Amino acid sequence: MFVSIIIAVYKDIEALELILEALKRQTYKKFEVIVAEDNDAEEMKECISKYSQDLQIRHTYQEDRGIRKTRSLNNAILDSRGEYLIFIDGDCIPYSTFVEGHVTLAEKDYIVSGRRCNLGPRYSQMLRERKISSIELEQQFVWRFFSIAKDAKEGHTEAGFYFSPKGWFYRTFLKKRNANTNLLGCNYSCYKEAIVTINGYDEGYGETSLGDDTDLEWRFKAAGYKLKSAKNVANLFHLYHDRSFRDDISSANELKKFQENKKSNKYICELGLNTHTD
Repeated sequence: MFVSIIIAVYKDIEALELILEALKRQTYKKFEVIVAEDNDAEEMKECISKYSQDLQIRHTYQEDRGIRKTRSLNNAILDSRGEYLIFIDGDCIPYSTFVEGHVTLAEKDYIVSGRRCNLGPRYSQMLRERKISSIELEQQFVWRFFSIAKDAKEGHTEAGFYFSPKGWFYRTFLKKRNANTNLLGCNYSCYKEAIVTINGYDEGYGETSLGDDTDLEWRFKAAGYKLKSAKNVANLFHLYHDRSFRDDISSANELKKFQENKKSNKYICELGLNTHTD
């Protein structure tokens, strides 16, 4: 199965380089990378060109006119060639088994919902300064666990433990657990036909994080899809950063729109893939 990995990025080239380095080490090889930039920076183009020899990499971009992440992600969906799509954020570094984990759990009627291991400022800086690589951190995770947990500001360090979905422990203890399946926009996957069914991301939310995951989850469910957990299977490290103005802006009007859409079961958005224009 050919996969498109879509990375939502905005200006953080240093983090993108760490992600692309990690993608070069994936155990599953049949994929392309689409860098979905909510901006149009020459520095980003230069960064991407450096990795074009090692990865099948494509770049979608648009003028920076405020937060238009949902539109940027729709750019990437329309440009994607994979039958299966994996979505991550530009501050999340995947494990070497990340793509394999999503592909192993993939099912036609399911959305695969992963989690992230939040790193604190010390470990994030170590990665950015190349004092440690993500593959080293992945391999040393068990014995570094308490150090990582102490550094972390947002918890969820346990999401860094990896278990093979084909292994005895996962099949015996983890597969049937009552895990949180709430969709996180920074780590989820689905067949391309699933997101086309709901007309992609709702661009009508504007400068808000609602359209990135909260809105997607109920729309997928309303369309008949189920969610399954990829916790401890499709792992990634989340780099620590201060909250910015781009992280969560939700106005009363946008929240009202969200509630009205749910109440009327309008899971096929009006401003999505089929109305997308350059």
